[in-house]
Amino acid sequence: MSTTEKSIVDKLGWLVLVLAVLFVVLIVRVGFIQSVEGEYYRKISVQRTIKTDTIFANRGNIYATGGNLLATTMSKYTVRLDMVTIENKVFEENINALSDSLSVLFKKPSSYYRNYLRTGKRRRNRYLFLARDLGYIDYARLKTFPILKLGQYRGGLITEQRNVRARPLGNLAVRTVGYSDYRGNVGVEGAYINYLKEHHGWRQKQRIAKGQWKPINDKNEKEPQDGSDVITTIDVNIQDVVHAALLEQLETFEADHGCAMVMETKTGEIRAIVNLGKYPNGNYFEKRNYAIYEAQEPGSTFKLASLLVGLEDKKVDTGDVVDTEKGVMKVYGRSIIDSHRGGYGKISLARAIEVSSNVGIAKMVMESYKSNPQQFVDGINKLGFGEKIGVPIKGEGQPFIPNPKYVKRGDPNSWNGLSLAWMAWGYGVKVTPLQLLTFYNAIANDGVMVKPRFIKELRNQGEVEKVFESEVLNDKIASEETINKLQEILKNVVIRGTGEKLYSPSFSMAGKTGTCQTEYWTGNTQYVSSFTGFFPAENPKYTCVVVVNKPNKHKGYYGATVAAPVFKAIAQKIYASSLQEKEVTLDLPKLASLESDYQEYQKENLDLKSKMPDVRGMALMDAVSVLENKGLLVDVQGGLEYVKKQSITKGVDIKRGQQVVLY
Repeated sequence: MSTTEKSIVDKLGWLVLVLAVLFVVLIVRVGFIQSVEGEYYRKISVQRTIKTDTIFANRGNIYATGGNLLATTMSKYTVRLDMVTIENKVFEENINALSDSLSVLFKKPSSYYRNYLRTGKRRRNRYLFLARDLGYIDYARLKTFPILKLGQYRGGLITEQRNVRARPLGNLAVRTVGYSDYRGNVGVEGAYINYLKEHHGWRQKQRIAKGQWKPINDKNEKEPQDGSDVITTIDVNIQDVVHAALLEQLETFEADHGCAMVMETKTGEIRAIVNLGKYPNGNYFEKRNYAIYEAQEPGSTFKLASLLVGLEDKKVDTGDVVDTEKGVMKVYGRSIIDSHRGGYGKISLARAIEVSSNVGIAKMVMESYKSNPQQFVDGINKLGFGEKIGVPIKGEGQPFIPNPKYVKRGDPNSWNGLSLAWMAWGYGVKVTPLQLLTFYNAIANDGVMVKPRFIKELRNQGEVEKVFESEVLNDKIASEETINKLQEILKNVVIRGTGEKLYSPSFSMAGKTGTCQTEYWTGNTQYVSSFTGFFPAENPKYTCVVVVNKPNKHKGYYGATVAAPVFKAIAQKIYASSLQEKEVTLDLPKLASLESDYQEYQKENLDLKSKMPDVRGMALMDAVSVLENKGLLVDVQGGLEYVKKQSITKGVDIKRGQQVVLY
């Protein structure tokens, strides 16, 4: 064998040996990957080809008692553009038309958008911001614009959708409707979030091409479940009346803030609750829920409770005479003064309430309970003033009633020599407007104290899930005789007492004025003006409280001047609307069936999640909200007012994600 051949054989031998070693190494490596690292790589493979898609559900809606939508879930859209995807020819041919369309929609010059889009195209921006938080109608318009109508792969359209809570009626009862998010749990939404909360579904998808995925299974791995709907006791018509009346008076007297509530006497259902606070710019908005949380000295409206305790303990009678002297009473060196200069002389206790004599009521309590103040305090606490009512809405203020058992020097809450006389006319105690309303409602309700109620029922998929019945806190706060006497006194307050400016021969009202000094310790005394009462005076249907804090002292601050006119405006407008309804019903008997027809429409069209409702004739915004809550994708063709035609016939089975066109 020649040297050359031997060299070649040696080299081949080494090559074979090297290949054999490499083959062995490869086999070992493959075995190692399969046995040791296999699970890791299988996971990576799955992650790149399989994904879990969330199927979003909707949080439940919040409704007023008549079916008006107070809060719902709506989609908001953020739009961006992939400028690389758009072909140069398409871009140049359509940039002017697109800029003009964007200018009309967003109220900016066309030149702004031409420069903006050209800069994005030149820089090859693949994520160019165009708009944020678009509503569905604007988003639907945007998708019809030049270039954008070509979609994702030719028009570069990138859409991000998110669900947000919307209030179709704006700021109507916004603090009571509330929210549940990063800010906390507030109002009805916060209190009932466990019922309203949605549960998202999911399904697995497999990648079949770049950016394209298909479902692996025929069904979702987990079906989405919408939250339950909450039906509140709020009546939007009464709410609107109360809001307008309170706002007008706050603006007239330049007050810091105020609140007003209307409660249905027999049931305790809150028909309206308005809380308005003044912002630095002078406008008033629903700032805080003063009606529920703000515990403060009530002033003269508390005198009725003092008289009730005295009557029930048989210490006094309404005909007993009390000498108000010259309108000044000294208690341990401090003066209790009547607003009427010179006092009222000798008057009955009933008259003392009618004219709101501080001296008269303070004398009655001092003479009756000076030797046993605990009896008086116990009587007040039996009326519920010493405890929270326990409404589900968070933030209820803590009431305060001083107690002779608690004496501690230096503590402002300690019992002292002034406590008994001062609490008789509403000082040194603290109650919230809601707690005061509950007490007066019990007087109107013949002694039955019902718990204020904000919710009527819960519904899920259109079916009633839970009904909230009226809850009685105290079935008899006082004897029938006492209640009848107090009702008569409250009627006379309006007829011939401090509330006589409210009197109307055509419509009866009853109630009590209140005027309380506050911040007197600062040297700049402010006032809280209030009125609490019920209407009509006979067989009351509603009870109402109005509280106005810190009105401009130079314009007025007495409860009869500031708060009582709000009560009168509310009562008369509600009364007038009730008369109108009765007259229309008598003239047109068929209208009596409207409510049942409406309920039938709700059941037939809106409550059945799997059927297509009839939205023809509805306002477009309402129709879109209804259909999106059913999981449909809504496309709008034509104008932006009312629905004339729908692409899916009423009653047809529908599926989540299905598209419907509204014309």
